[in-house]
Amino acid sequence: MGEKNEKKVIFVTGGCRSGKSQFALDYANRHFSGKTYLATCEVLDEEMARRVENHKMARGPEWKTIEESIRIVERVEEDQKTDGVILVDCITLWISCLLMKWDDDLRILNEVERLLSVLRKGAASLILVSNEVGMGIVPADGPTRRFRDLAGAANQKIAGAADTVIFMVSGIPIFLKGVA
Repeated sequence: MGEKNEKKVIFVTGGCRSGKSQFALDYANRHFSGKTYLATCEVLDEEMARRVENHKMARGPEWKTIEESIRIVERVEEDQKTDGVILVDCITLWISCLLMKWDDDLRILNEVERLLSVLRKGAASLILVSNEVGMGIVPADGPTRRFRDLAGAANQKIAGAADTVIFMVSGIPIFLKGVA
C-alpha cells in the first residue's frame, strides 16, 4: 500500500463538521496498512467518552490508537519509527489543551515548532487535522481571541511545512497545495 510511496505530510483543515476527519481516515485507509491515530482530545465527561468509543469502533481494529493531549511531539517521534501513517486529530484541540496548561504563548508556539521539526524524521507519513479558525468573526473576549490567534499561527506553520494542504467544505476536498 502507501508505505512504499514517498513519505508525505498532509494537512487537512476546514470548519467544524466539514468532513476533515472522515477525509483523513478514508485517505489513510486507502493508502496505508500501518495506521496510528493520535487523538488529542481530553475525555472530560460521559458524552465525550461515548464519542471516543464510537470513533474507535468506527476506525476498526487495524488502527493503533494513542490518546495524548499535551505531549504529541514525543508521541509522534516514538511512533514514526515504523512505516505507515500517523493521523493527528486534531491540532486545535492540542492548542486548546496547551492553553489550559501553560499561560505562555511563546512556549505554545515553540511546541508547534518542535512538532514541525519532527514531521520529516522517521519513516511514517503524517496526516494532521485542524479546524480553520480565521473565517469567522473576531471573538468578543480576550481568551478566545488568544486561542484563535495561536491556532491560526499553528495552522499557518503546519500548512507551510506540509506537502499537501486540503481545505474541506461540506465534505468536499479542495486542494490548496500539492496532491494527495
